Amino acid sequence: MPSPSRRLQTKPVITCLKTFLISYSLIFWFTGVILLAVGVWGKVNLEAYFSLATEKSTNAPYVLIGTGAIIVIFGLFGCFATCRGSPWMLKLYAMFLTLVFLAELVAGISGFLFRHEIKAKLAGTYQDAIHTYNGTTPRSHAVDTIQRTLACCGMNNYTDWLGTDYFKDHGIPTSCCKESVNCTVEILKDLDKAAKEVYSVGCFKTVTSAMESNLGIIAGISFGIAFFQLIGVFLACCLSRYITNNQLIEVSGYNSFEPSVVPSSSQPSQHPP
Repeated sequence: MPSPSRRLQTKPVITCLKTFLISYSLIFWFTGVILLAVGVWGKVNLEAYFSLATEKSTNAPYVLIGTGAIIVIFGLFGCFATCRGSPWMLKLYAMFLTLVFLAELVAGISGFLFRHEIKAKLAGTYQDAIHTYNGTTPRSHAVDTIQRTLACCGMNNYTDWLGTDYFKDHGIPTSCCKESVNCTVEILKDLDKAAKEVYSVGCFKTVTSAMESNLGIIAGISFGIAFFQLIGVFLACCLSRYITNNQLIEVSGYNSFEPSVVPSSSQPSQHPP
């Protein structure tokens, strides 16, 4: 017969694990809401930037929206499974968190291993955006925004605009100008005069330098987020195990209190004379 004190000791542990797992699930749910909001915001405000990189990258906001929605749903599922105390639901929740961890880990390692290929792809697409620049398309507006925001000009420097069709008629784009006062078409068509009025640093170097200088921070945050999923896996598995063990203890305790059946003889006993 299992000791009653053992059942009493298990319940506080289950309550504690439930509290931690519900708190974790709420944080997990909140990260899904953030991804969902970022995806919607990116679709509305950053569509030009995605089209600048590659045509397929316009799907990036939808990926964030879909991922955020799935995380929101499973975050609520984790809270429900914890409150319900269902072992199989908790195991399903742990399996989902494991898949999320593996996906984030693979994505992070792939991004680090193929960072040079990503830079080459970015260089090619940005160079193409410069050559097709006309000042009116969404890609052209994205180039202008990047040059104004990052205080840069061209791919490597302002001379990259020399071989473009836009330069023949308009010179260097006005988005390269430090100040708009002296940026006339006449000056922007003359590289010697424009050198004093436009940014001298290339945009590709500015972007890649910022990425490389913060690579350690980005990697640390990425792996931190990935390993955060392991906490949820650990809590869900522990809670599932404790609930299962507690149920077995209660069942075995109930069975031990069942009255035993004493067999009785159907015939009366006969005593010798």
